[in-house]
Amino acid sequence: MDGELFPRAPAELAPGAVHVPGWLDARAQRDLLRACREWARPPAGLRTVHTPGGGTMSARQVCLGWHWYPYGYARTAVDGDGAPVKPFPDSLGELGRRAVADTLGDEAARTAAYDIALINYYDGDARMGMHRDSDEKADAPVVSLSLGDSCVFRFGDTETRTGPRTDVELRSGDLFVFGGPSRFAYHGVPKVLPGTAPPGLGLTGRLNITLRVSGL
Repeated sequence: MDGELFPRAPAELAPGAVHVPGWLDARAQRDLLRACREWARPPAGLRTVHTPGGGTMSARQVCLGWHWYPYGYARTAVDGDGAPVKPFPDSLGELGRRAVADTLGDEAARTAAYDIALINYYDGDARMGMHRDSDEKADAPVVSLSLGDSCVFRFGDTETRTGPRTDVELRSGDLFVFGGPSRFAYHGVPKVLPGTAPPGLGLTGRLNITLRVSGL
């Protein structure tokens, strides 16, 4: 929020898990939103994800580089229209490495060859249950960028879904990186806060851009 009494400061929620408020400025947010809208178009566009147990994820998703489906990766949208997945752009790889350098240091950034983007769209009612990002064959840090409406982001430990947890509000432009001992921590989004997006962004709902290294 512009002009707030106490500006939000970067914080480490756990070893290797760092929240940086306002990491993307207004222009960078608009540019990234414009790109997300293009990536979301078919073929291999925004889709609803169904779980093997018959459930449906309330956040819709589009993938770049590798197509994620529960619980693996493919080169085509195997649970969508079957089209080849869109390529992972170099610009996102550079953004991911810069994010890791700014939070975990240059050495961690040098080994982060990002090749996957999972872009989740949340409307006001969407949620994400506690889960781990564990389908990759690499342990490079996960980079998460937020656009649009704020959300409550819940960050737990690496042991169980019900372990100790910390809630933090992620706003448009915020960065969250988790690597090292926190790389496989459980995390989720229990709540989106409708109507909190920056007025000049032009987005209703929330976009989360998650960058990963596949190791594939």
